Amino acid sequence: MMSLQALLCSPEPNDPQDAQVAKMYLENKPEFDRTAKFWVEQYASPKSDTSKEDAVGRVCEMGFDKESARKALEKHKWDEQAAVNDLLGM
Repeated sequence: MMSLQALLCSPEPNDPQDAQVAKMYLENKPEFDRTAKFWVEQYASPKSDTSKEDAVGRVCEMGFDKESARKALEKHKWDEQAAVNDLLGM
């Protein structure tokens, strides 16, 4: 965990984990910042109540009842694919 924290606090674009990301960081910092912001908002931010209800609705559209959909989504931290796989027994 400390190694991950160190990488996040002090990026090393000259010794990258991902060459494409490092290139963007070095050559187009504004684009890098926009992309990083998108990823944080998409995957590392708490879901709003509205987006949670939308997710429940999308899973219900696949034929699952609301209670089962909500429980599976909560179990899988609102990852719709993981919730559907769980509901399908995969």
